[in-house]
Amino acid sequence: MSEIKTEFYKQNAAKAIKDPVLQHALFDVQNRLGPATALAYKNLPEGMALRQKAHEIRQFAINHLDILLETLVQKIRDRGGKVYFAKDAADATAYCLKIAKENQVKMVVKGKSMVTEEIGLNKILESNQIEVNETDLGEYIIQLAGETPSHIIAPAIHKTRKEVAQLFTQKLGIPYCEDPPVLTQAARKALRKKFLAADMGLSGCNLACAETGHITTVSNEGNIRMSTTMPKVHMAFMGMERVVARLEDHDALFRLLSRGAAAQNMAGYVSYIGGPRTEDQLDGPDQFHLVILDNGRSRILADPKFREILLCIRCAACLNVCPAYGKIGGHAYGYPYSGPIGAVITPLFVGINRAKDLCCGEPLCGACKNACPVDIDLPRMLLALRAKLADGDPKWGVTRANSMEKIAFQIWSLVIQNRKVYDLALKTGSLIQNLLPKKNGMITTMPFVFKGWTQSRDIKPLARVSFLTQWKNRENKP
Repeated sequence: MSEIKTEFYKQNAAKAIKDPVLQHALFDVQNRLGPATALAYKNLPEGMALRQKAHEIRQFAINHLDILLETLVQKIRDRGGKVYFAKDAADATAYCLKIAKENQVKMVVKGKSMVTEEIGLNKILESNQIEVNETDLGEYIIQLAGETPSHIIAPAIHKTRKEVAQLFTQKLGIPYCEDPPVLTQAARKALRKKFLAADMGLSGCNLACAETGHITTVSNEGNIRMSTTMPKVHMAFMGMERVVARLEDHDALFRLLSRGAAAQNMAGYVSYIGGPRTEDQLDGPDQFHLVILDNGRSRILADPKFREILLCIRCAACLNVCPAYGKIGGHAYGYPYSGPIGAVITPLFVGINRAKDLCCGEPLCGACKNACPVDIDLPRMLLALRAKLADGDPKWGVTRANSMEKIAFQIWSLVIQNRKVYDLALKTGSLIQNLLPKKNGMITTMPFVFKGWTQSRDIKPLARVSFLTQWKNRENKP
């Protein structure tokens, strides 16, 4: 499994906010991609109706997942492909390593895949002396930098043009140049040799089609097509939820995926893969393996509060509009999935208590729901996670994040239910606040358990005269 660093969310977020280079790199996300996505949705001939249709398509698939997966698997096997159901990350990586050793694989080319990031596949292969080469330009950049993706679609979005130029000069030995076409050509030249020499190609799966028995890959660079056709062995990884029933379902979903991801009408390359090369085909692999990963998805599927998250098509539209992500970037989340989608699905994967700060760090502004192409209610699920942290949940192994919190709210509940006690509390608070430090009429520091409220903000003091008292005085005036 990918290395989990969710415990450091607060520290990483604070560090990211103070990083001027990162802030400059992230500025373009919300100021360009977010508005562009909204405009792309607006220009859809079907309007919001298409997003509702997409929601229904994905909902149907999740509700009939057992039947659709069985149909998909059987059709792939009928074509000579091999399908492996992996219960967790260790199971998936072990199968990949087994096939690699059987075929004496020394070099791998890899198309972009979030599932392989989730299971930490690269490290497993490299620890077994198998060279792994990322072929997506963004993934290639961060691989050269020794980093992890910071965005689901644009993994190197945290990098400035200057940083990329310096990296290519250092790693590829080219003269320093910040011109994107020159940098792209340098990467293409370096990767071309890898494509020709690779023994195995790895890819993800954007969507699978049960009706036809194909998996699909979507890209703008053509690298995934080369990764899946040139090596003798192709292994694809998909989360068990990434299947739809019919071929016509792909039309709506891919149109929305492209708009949500990059404000495009359609991606440059869409490939359908259903098995190894046949005798009448000139290109394609001799072996095709599909790894269908559970890794906690069955557990999510069984919970009606969270199963909606399985509708996600990983377009990253929610990241592009999220105020939190726009300030802290993806690395702060400590797991491959970042932004609002990461704040929901990461706790469900790695443990709610372990990733408690992620779901509490989102602003609940609703921008993510408005941007989601399949209309997933992410704010609702964020609140559901917070509720489990507040109350505990043995089913999910959740203990109360703050044992004093419930007591505090119980006291508060008693106070607001008694008018006299409430008025006394207000008067007491008015007196105590006179002892607190202030600046420009605002309270700058709160004591005890309340200090968190003033770590990054000042608080307006209580009014000297309550609204109720003012209202009564108003009524008594002649």
